[in-house]
Amino acid sequence: MPRADRFLNIRRDPHSEEVLARGGDPEAHSLLQRAGFVPVVRAHETYHRAPTDLAQHDEARLGTEGVARLRSAGYHVDCDKGFDTDDRPVHYLPLGASVAHLAERIREATTTDEVANALTELTAPHNGVLAALDDVLGALAEFHEGLGDAADPHIARRLRYLADARLAVITSDLSHTRNALADRHAPHPGRSTCTEQVPANEHERSAVCACPPPPRTVPAPPPPPVAAAMRR
Repeated sequence: MPRADRFLNIRRDPHSEEVLARGGDPEAHSLLQRAGFVPVVRAHETYHRAPTDLAQHDEARLGTEGVARLRSAGYHVDCDKGFDTDDRPVHYLPLGASVAHLAERIREATTTDEVANALTELTAPHNGVLAALDDVLGALAEFHEGLGDAADPHIARRLRYLADARLAVITSDLSHTRNALADRHAPHPGRSTCTEQVPANEHERSAVCACPPPPRTVPAPPPPPVAAAMRR
């Protein structure tokens, strides 16, 4: 049976007239935001709304695109008739999936060299992930500097602070960690890889591999017998 978080609805609220999307898991929330929806985080739920001040035909386009993207990814979407569509856009892996793959490489790594190689994709000074993030923050700060509202210069300064103070610390620490691991050339003691090869000095050559057997699980002792109450 499908999980409840695979079901969503996208409807125009009868009271506020807002286009709202409710339900779904974090992947669905990401799809809605890529379609243009804005998240609303409450104590009891997270839902999504259309951006403010959209024309009605733009809200209809937004609702239709949200339905199409979600259904293309395998979600069940209940929606207003005006948002229903047979369109199924191609569901590409997002850019963040490439970065998340680094975590999988680290989880599967058995040596310090393997982890150092994965961290290099983050810390490379010219085209690593963190260098690209620093460039994004700088570009966003430049955008706000000329945007025109009174708060925009403050937002620009905040973004530059995040790049210069916070992101710089993360980059420095991870670069140090990467370089230290690259110098160790050591296997992880808890992640040795089974080669399924029998050593030459093994007397029982019929053995499948030389790995020690898994630890035995000692069964729990039975509960003590309950004494019968004496009859009077």
